[in-house]
Amino acid sequence: MSLFLRFWYRRILRRPSAWVRAIALSLSVLLYGTSGFMYFELPANPQLRWIDGFWYAVVTITTVGYGDFYPISAGGRMLVALPLMFLGIGLLGYVLSLAASALVAAQTKEAHGMSSFNLKDHLVIVNFPNLAKVRRVLNELSGDPAFGAHKEIVIVDEDLEELPPELVQRNLHFVRGNPTRDETLTRASIDYATHAVILSKRPGDPSSDDRNVAVTLAVEARSRQVFTVVECVDYATEELVRKAGCDRIVCTSRFDAHFITHELINPGVQEVIEALTSNQGGQQVFLAAHQGETRDYAAMCTSCQNEGHHLIGLQRAGKTELNPPKDTPVSSGDILVTIGLTRLEAALK
Repeated sequence: MSLFLRFWYRRILRRPSAWVRAIALSLSVLLYGTSGFMYFELPANPQLRWIDGFWYAVVTITTVGYGDFYPISAGGRMLVALPLMFLGIGLLGYVLSLAASALVAAQTKEAHGMSSFNLKDHLVIVNFPNLAKVRRVLNELSGDPAFGAHKEIVIVDEDLEELPPELVQRNLHFVRGNPTRDETLTRASIDYATHAVILSKRPGDPSSDDRNVAVTLAVEARSRQVFTVVECVDYATEELVRKAGCDRIVCTSRFDAHFITHELINPGVQEVIEALTSNQGGQQVFLAAHQGETRDYAAMCTSCQNEGHHLIGLQRAGKTELNPPKDTPVSSGDILVTIGLTRLEAALK
């Protein structure tokens, strides 16, 4: 009880907030208007109730003035109605200014990444390398039905001062802070997220991998259920990032030599790969698990073609086999690699 009284004295009586002062002032004015109206008007109108006096005080303070109740005595007009009119205008302006200030402060706080969010089943993007890269990631995600345009997304970055206007228009949330700290991850609701993408802070700089390892450890230590995809620059760091507990790794140095050599030998391959991996339209590569009885590869090709897909390979035991022999058995749990417009469903049974 002593703690409650101490809190009441310090926060309410000694240093009341603006909202506490506004509420106390509003209640005082309402009490004055209600009691004054009843004091002067009740003798001439015995049918009045206290709720009528309260209603009169409310509509007068808010400058509505319905006219269903009004004072007819001189005391009610001069000592109650007139003060309520002037006090009502000032009090209403004061409350509205507090509300506007609170709204602007909340928007400013969120834009600068100081807010905390209570989200669920959302995506967390850690690190903001540049606007162009983040925009490409968002465009690709929005083109996939698994995410769509209504997926809540939180961007976490330590150095970004304010969320760019383009991302604000996309209704993205922003948390500014060190992503290796629990306080920052808590504000991003990482415990209730479904996916997390950890981008390289400085694209092309291998030193960014060290920070991504620390971030991955922080995320996985708290939320094992979050599906994490980590970007790394140096191929030699890939094993260390995998040991940190992430679900998938995208190592940019694994593909640069492939793209350069294939573009030299087979000009145009880069555009084909981009078309197959982009969610912006056209055909894409999809991975789907076979859930039915064991069938040979030729039969699975026919089933996939009936669904508008072209089966190009299988994944099993962590290895990918493209265009295997037609008599290759396809068992339940094997991953089908197909090309199509949408994700394959019916052919998996």
